[in-house]
Amino acid sequence: MTRTGTRATLIAAGIALGMAANATHAQTIKIGVNEPLTGAVAASGNFVVNGAKIAADEINAKGGVLGSKIELVIEDNKSNPTEAVAAAEKLIVRDKVPVMMGAWSSTYTLAVMPKLMEYKVPMLVETSSSDKITVSGNPYIFRISPTSGMEANAFAPRVGALKIRKADFLVVNNDWGKGAADVFAKMLKSKGIAIGVVATMDASAQDLNAQLSKIRSSDADTLFVTTAVEQLTLVLKQAHALGLKRQIITTGGSQSPDQLIEQAGAAANGSYHLLFFPPWFPEASPDAARAKAFVAEWRKRGFTFAGLTEGFRGYDGIHTIVAAIAKAGKAEPEAIRKALWNTTLTGLNGKIAFTKAGPAGKESGQSIPAVYVVKIDNGKVTLFR
Repeated sequence: MTRTGTRATLIAAGIALGMAANATHAQTIKIGVNEPLTGAVAASGNFVVNGAKIAADEINAKGGVLGSKIELVIEDNKSNPTEAVAAAEKLIVRDKVPVMMGAWSSTYTLAVMPKLMEYKVPMLVETSSSDKITVSGNPYIFRISPTSGMEANAFAPRVGALKIRKADFLVVNNDWGKGAADVFAKMLKSKGIAIGVVATMDASAQDLNAQLSKIRSSDADTLFVTTAVEQLTLVLKQAHALGLKRQIITTGGSQSPDQLIEQAGAAANGSYHLLFFPPWFPEASPDAARAKAFVAEWRKRGFTFAGLTEGFRGYDGIHTIVAAIAKAGKAEPEAIRKALWNTTLTGLNGKIAFTKAGPAGKESGQSIPAVYVVKIDNGKVTLFR
């Protein structure tokens, strides 16, 4: 081969290597998102995904992470635990995601957890609140939402101001609802408050008159309700129609008070709601500037304002995952899992940092978020302190 030919060959080889390097550099880092986009709690799942997309766009506009853009691989778990498992397996096996966020409901998350152990892939839990999730011995779980127990403890100092004498419960018949009833009842009993009726409802139930009629026969002054916003609207309207005179308090952070005002009207007046991000008062956030920017971007995209109480979860979740990937220095499951233990950042509802929960050697990560209480007063949302 001539010197010229050799040089041409070397140049061609160099170009090929450069193109390969650029192709590798351009590859996206995938993050799996397992949320209910259809089915009974679809509204909440879509709000979480909207928040996640805002975070992804924000991150990519700043160059992504580790020199690559991030790509959200979104799967619909159809508001069903079996589908949540199938979605998780698809994300891990077919899409090769090194980390996931999900799966909204405690029931869906608990169903997915064995797959995390099987494939050794970490999952950031953005919504689920059942205490079982972080005490079952799954080292691939990292939760940024509060447990029901944390909610109850945060609410405890406000009990006196609400003058609760006796409380009834109406909760969705799953791990989330029953877990909330257990821990709130325990907290109330510790303060000398009596517990009356504890009723459950299927997540898809629309006629709740039987449960509400039973509650009406109780002499309690307060009703705690735990369910998604769609069903909560029905509870408020049907309770109002029955003439049920109760102070209603909802738990779980998935209530969207603006949606309740719009859809339940006067029936929502006087109700109290535990939330983890109050978008009407972004100045209450630990990072007020960022909270205001997030609310502004949400509005700019034409998303329903009511969804902000859910959307922030997806936003904080993706930012937490990307911070862990950056700390890990590579997008590999075990590296990300280890990095999550040392990841700290300020989310829209407080500092995100993981403490150990569960049996020694198999601990899950649990962050401790802020809990707010708002009241619907004459069709407006007010902050209850």
